[in-house]
This record gives sequence, structure tokens and C-alpha cells, in this order.
Amino acid sequence: MAAVLSRITGSIAFLCYIANTLFWVFPIFVFSIIKLIPVAPLRLAINYLLDACASAWISINGIVERILHPVKIHASIDAKLDKNEWYMVIANHQSWVDILILQRLFNGKIPFLKFFLKQELIFVPFLGLAWWALDFPFMKRYSTAQLKKNPKLRGKDIEITRKACAKFKSKPVSIMNFVEGTRFQSSKHQKQNSPYQHLLRPKAGGLAFALSTMGDQLNQLVDVTIYYPEKTPSYWEFISGQCQSVYVDVTVSEIPASMKGDYVNDRQFKQQFQSQLNHIWLKKDSTMNQLIKQSTQGNSHEC
Repeated sequence: MAAVLSRITGSIAFLCYIANTLFWVFPIFVFSIIKLIPVAPLRLAINYLLDACASAWISINGIVERILHPVKIHASIDAKLDKNEWYMVIANHQSWVDILILQRLFNGKIPFLKFFLKQELIFVPFLGLAWWALDFPFMKRYSTAQLKKNPKLRGKDIEITRKACAKFKSKPVSIMNFVEGTRFQSSKHQKQNSPYQHLLRPKAGGLAFALSTMGDQLNQLVDVTIYYPEKTPSYWEFISGQCQSVYVDVTVSEIPASMKGDYVNDRQFKQQFQSQLNHIWLKKDSTMNQLIKQSTQGNSHEC
């Protein structure tokens, strides 16, 4: 009986999310056409309207979640957040559900989150159009084999990152980066011979280029650690009520000048940046242990 109810809950929630998405795609599409007009003040105003539409979309998704498949987010945030600040948000990555948790946690508290997405995702029906209109940066990743076959492709992803980040200088923004580059799996963890107990090795390049491109505007680092106490849920498990709680730790700090520099041409800066990021990841691994302990004791703030 429980399995049947779970399927019914998931199906209803999925239809609600689809309906909500379709409702907001239309105004986003209209505003994105207007944004093509090459008038800077108009484009800036439209960007604010687009972000407002996206925030409303997330808010309604949150209502659907609370009614159909409520999830307790036990969150610890060590600083006050500001919608008028520029943030770089980094997090460990385990599931597509991570994005839903981050959106619920930060919606209305910081500028709308902009994710780096694989270029192929632009073809996702409706959402691909919305992501494009909202200036989500689409990344084209090249394999080692492709780079060996065509060396001219080397550095293309860097240039794409720079162009994408340049769009974010006109208004406050939160740039989201899953630094591990892929979702955590035990097989990947073993293959990497990761020195961290709960995390994959962090990839420094994309983060370094974004920090360098945004210059002095991007001066706050939001470090998010996510832990699922039951198990890491799939999207279906999440919307069908099989995820009961999530533990999240959020640490906000100033981005030091030592993390902004020429990652491509300055070898000393590159090594220093990688060392600093590895240190952040070491602390994050320790935070995961703390969240695991909290989940067994059950004493934390619920968001």
C-alpha cells in the first residue's frame, strides 16, 4: 500500500511541477525576446523581471513540495545573506536533488542561482529555453581524446566561462559551481583514489576562471555541504516522498585576493589556488562527519 501511495504522490507532484514550469516558461520566453533589443537599461530591467519569474517558479515548487512530499531541511548558516551581494556558491554534489535543496534554501535570500550547465542541456524541452533566457552559462566540455585530436579546442571552455561570467557584472548574482564536476559515486571515489572520505577530488579550473573574470565584484564565498541521512535520493525518490530529511551546513566567507589571478599562465598561482581549494575540501570532508553525527543526534535548526 505504501508503495502505491508513493507512486501516486510522485505522479501528482511531477504533474504539478510540469504545470508550474509551463506556466512560467511563457513570460520568460516573452521577456527573453524583448531582451534581444540592444538597449542596455532595458536589458538590465528585463534581467530583473526574468529572475523574478524564476524565483516565483521556485516558490510555487516549494509549495508543491510542502503539500505533497514535505522534506525537513536541517540547516546551519553562519552569516546573514543579502540579495544585493555577489556570491560564488560551491557545494558537494551527490544527486540532481542537490539543486532543488539549494534553490529552496537560498530562494529570496541571495540573488537567483545561476548554474554552469552542460551544453547538451539546452535541448531539454522548455527548461533549456528558460535556462538560456536566464543567462545560465552552458559549458562545452572536451575529452582528453578530443583535445589530442584537435589541440585548437584547448582553452575553449575557459573562454566560454569568461564570456558567461562577463554577463553577470551588471547586477548582483549568485554563481553556483559543483566543484567536483560530477555526482559522487563510490566507484568514482575509488577510481580517483580520493584523499577525502566523503568527497571526490575538487576541480579548480572553472572556479578559478570565474573568480578571475568577476574581479572585485565577486567577493563572498558560500560553501555548502549537503548530507542525506537515509540515502542519496534520485529525483523520483525525492518527489514521491522517499526523502524525509536533509542536513545542510552553509559557511560564508570573504574570497581572499590570493584566490584571484591568472590560472592559465601563472604556474605559482595555479598551485597555490589548488592548495587553497584542497584545504576547503578537507574542511568540507570534516563537516560531512559533523552532519552525520548531527543526524544521529537529531539536534539542529530546521529550515
